[in-house]
Amino acid sequence: MSASVAVYRNIYTEDRFKQAYGSDDNTSGSLRLREKLAGRCRCSRRACLHLLRERVPIFSWLPRYRLKKWILGDTVAGLTVGILHIPQGMAFALLTSVAPIFGLYTSFFPVVLYMFFGTGRHVSTGTFAVVSLMTGSVVEQLVPTPLEMNSSSSEAADFEAQRIGVASAVALLSGIIMLCMFGLQLGFLSTYLSEPIVKAFTSAAAFHVTVSQLQSMLGLRLPRHTGTFSLFKTLASVMENLPHTNMAELLISLVCLAILVPVKEINMRYRHRLRTPIPVEILTVIIATAVAYAFSLDSAYSIEIVGHIPAGFPKPQMPAFHTFPDIAGDTIAITFVGYAVSVSLAMIYADKHGYSIHPNQELLAHGISNTVSSFFTCFPSSATLATTNILESAGGYTQLSGLFTSLVVLVVLLLIGPLFYFLPKAVLACINVTSLRQMFLQFQDLPELWRISKIDFMVWVVTWLSVVVLNVDLGLAIGVVFSMMTVICRTQRASCSVLGRASNTEIYRPLENHSKCYEVPGVKILTYNGPIYYGNRSFFREEMSRLLGLTPEKIRSREKARKALEKREREATVNTVERGIANTSFSSENEFFKSGTSESDVQVVLIDCSSVIFVDVAGARLFTQMCTECQKVGVHVYLANCNESVLKILTSSGLMNYMNPQHIFITVHDAVMYIQQQQEKPPENTPTVWV
Repeated sequence: MSASVAVYRNIYTEDRFKQAYGSDDNTSGSLRLREKLAGRCRCSRRACLHLLRERVPIFSWLPRYRLKKWILGDTVAGLTVGILHIPQGMAFALLTSVAPIFGLYTSFFPVVLYMFFGTGRHVSTGTFAVVSLMTGSVVEQLVPTPLEMNSSSSEAADFEAQRIGVASAVALLSGIIMLCMFGLQLGFLSTYLSEPIVKAFTSAAAFHVTVSQLQSMLGLRLPRHTGTFSLFKTLASVMENLPHTNMAELLISLVCLAILVPVKEINMRYRHRLRTPIPVEILTVIIATAVAYAFSLDSAYSIEIVGHIPAGFPKPQMPAFHTFPDIAGDTIAITFVGYAVSVSLAMIYADKHGYSIHPNQELLAHGISNTVSSFFTCFPSSATLATTNILESAGGYTQLSGLFTSLVVLVVLLLIGPLFYFLPKAVLACINVTSLRQMFLQFQDLPELWRISKIDFMVWVVTWLSVVVLNVDLGLAIGVVFSMMTVICRTQRASCSVLGRASNTEIYRPLENHSKCYEVPGVKILTYNGPIYYGNRSFFREEMSRLLGLTPEKIRSREKARKALEKREREATVNTVERGIANTSFSSENEFFKSGTSESDVQVVLIDCSSVIFVDVAGARLFTQMCTECQKVGVHVYLANCNESVLKILTSSGLMNYMNPQHIFITVHDAVMYIQQQQEKPPENTPTVWV
């Protein structure tokens, strides 16, 4: 047996409801604001400690650290990620067009700083392929690679210094932008990079990374192409120079791929059974270095090797400040990409493990990481897909895992780094390509995306094609603009429906989807599922006129008939007054419903504003214009379900000069009950609604 509900209460207009249930204190809002500001400005020991814990989260989670329960997981996960950081840091340095040692620096300093300031417990920061690729494009534009240069000369050292100066300048400017965004509390801006945009962008950028590494895998010495159509220019250059392929480096690349691809697949398929993934990257690096050293491959077959890696900490060095005007535009794109990927990853694992992150605090964490690291010859960093996934699957619990990650990198920097002198760059190129597995697999999401939302599918495809065909920066901008245009188009063409009532209920639903609902006689109930603003006011007006049948000709004819009727009424009133009899046939509001209209004519328009989230000045003026036109044809306008902001704008725009304030109701059913009572007879007592 189905349950039922019966409600008997007064009919509420907005004014009557506020009188009965509204707040009596009109100044409460300003007082609360004043108290809030006073509380924030008050200086006390407790407030200082709260601010310290909020801005430096390590002071919040470290005292509550469960040593026995979490230390083993954090240690294992941190060491595992640290081992992976070594080959990936050096490999992604090649994408950035700087020496591999700078990739190791970028795998150390940001990790330590994020441990202090970050809120993501399972986020692994460091070098990221897409950010490195975008930074490398900037470096190549400002410091292009010369075709002929002696690698052992002082000229080569100056060339590397110029390149890392530009890369560090990008990191510094990116950090400054993030800190400014934190100061303005602009963490919400990451939402403009929606999930389809981020996935399509990273997937397309993976193609750019792969194509850019072909020359290193084939042993070709080619200049790096930047700008629009760079992917096709690089492919054409590689195809043109295929006869000059270094067979030794090609063989090294094929062997590395034959090892890396299947072992990575094993790690992925059996990640729940393996306590830690097989460190195939570092093993490949060690074996390749040993083989290259034992057989002197660099001199015997002219393969390109990493070369000298200095041991110890880098000396603080000023970035190339003079390049700021040239790198500003590209750095903004790099900043948004790095931040969006970092926050997206942090949110994914925060939702999975039941804790929350703070987007604005993440801005501070990554801003400080990039700003401070830039003075130690680091390029831009962010959260990384592969290492974050491994950190979580290896059993990490908190940010303390970053301590063990940085210790592994520190040991390499201080002691082991110079041993990688003979490491072939082709091996690093293979590591770069195989690290993009997750990005390529994002194509698997397309069928489900098509099933869920065709518009999001189009956003994905347009972003992917733009990034692949044009370039990374311009493609991302096109994707964001196209995504925002889809939102604007959806608000411009929101649906407008006629509502009908389900029998013996207070439920009103669109008639086109609910054939058993019926229209209330003489009342046209309309709903508009979107905001009413300057961009869609014309469409809203057209839809309302179509549903009401209000053409300019009909408005003129009805207005002329109404004026003629009023003239006859005045003449009749004069005649009856002269005879001493008062004519009160039109003295009450309910008589309107019975005068000069047939049962099938629309006598009342009731607009359900429950889906109207906001109205601007143009939309408010349109409401006023519609009220005026409806009055000309003798139709009354009622509103229902207006939210506070919409009602405030409509009232401030002067709508109440053309509309009875008592015609604004809290629900559609309240308005319908009131209208029906007015049609029958004038109320003697307070009207009531029965459901």
